[in-house]
Amino acid sequence: MSNTSSTPLPQSNQAYAEAPSVSGRSRPARSHSLLAGVLLPLLAAVALGLAQPFWSSYLSDLVVKIMILAIFALSLHILVGGAGLVSLGHAAFFGIGAYAAVLAATPDSSNFALMLGAAVAASALYALVVGALSLRTRGVYFIMVTLAFAQMAFFVFHDTNIGGGSDGIYLMVRPSLGALDMESAGTRYYVVLAALVLVYAFIGMLRHSRFGAALAGIRVNEQRMRAAGFATYWYKLAGFVIAGALAGVAGFLLAARDGVVNPELLAWHHSGEVLLMLILGGIGSLRGAVIGTVAFVVLKELLSTQAVVGNLADHWQLTLGLAIIALVALLPKGLMGLGEQWRQWRDRSRSKGAHHG
Repeated sequence: MSNTSSTPLPQSNQAYAEAPSVSGRSRPARSHSLLAGVLLPLLAAVALGLAQPFWSSYLSDLVVKIMILAIFALSLHILVGGAGLVSLGHAAFFGIGAYAAVLAATPDSSNFALMLGAAVAASALYALVVGALSLRTRGVYFIMVTLAFAQMAFFVFHDTNIGGGSDGIYLMVRPSLGALDMESAGTRYYVVLAALVLVYAFIGMLRHSRFGAALAGIRVNEQRMRAAGFATYWYKLAGFVIAGALAGVAGFLLAARDGVVNPELLAWHHSGEVLLMLILGGIGSLRGAVIGTVAFVVLKELLSTQAVVGNLADHWQLTLGLAIIALVALLPKGLMGLGEQWRQWRDRSRSKGAHHG
């Protein structure tokens, strides 16, 4: 990141697609951006917090699962929506974080801070190694290298006794720190909600920082950023490590929720699923990452429930695949693009009406 202190960022690369530079914006546009980017997520978090006492145990656990996966999706958003790096190995950091958290615990006690620190450190360290090597490649080669590293990590845990082999390992006591004890379902809910809010806010601040603007510039035109004096490799590596560390946070929370981890957490299809969440919500949008996660998990839950779809529940992978194909075809910009598609349809209808009139 050297030689960048006095180099101005390209004007078109000031932030991500969802949050372009506010210079030159009208006041109503800035007000709308503030409402959509800050107030709506904050109100949603408050609503989730107030609703917890009214959830059933099933719904409460499902919401916790969605929030954990939303953190996982937000971590990948740093790469895909930020620097334009499509990774098929992101599940490795998720699974390593979960394993590191459980391995840091003892049969009699589990320290919250120690487990979280171990998860973040292990995931960030592996991300540093993977990123240092994979970021020297581009395009499909980058995708394949990240996939290869993820599969390597998968087989390390699957074929050795480091983490209990293919059976995985159990967390005997859920983490606690003082009065905070995640054995309580209510405490788990609010801890995960707080983590989601903090991660969302952190990435929001990151994307509006000089570092985030540099990542956006790399996504748009890396060659131009290098010509402007930016050490793009180091920016991408830093983003890769941050994304891995945040995936480790999600892995820690999943281990605390389930009380067990197994090699399947590192499987390549989990990397594909989290990428689908971003696509469903709309790549480049923070809110889209969360909304896409909600849509994917709820759709998967409904299509695998016999009370909802009958015998089709036995073939939920097929129906889920067909549903995702339909959604991607109908919503090329994801769920976050619905408003724009509606406005375009309305404008076309008005213009046709005026023409016929």
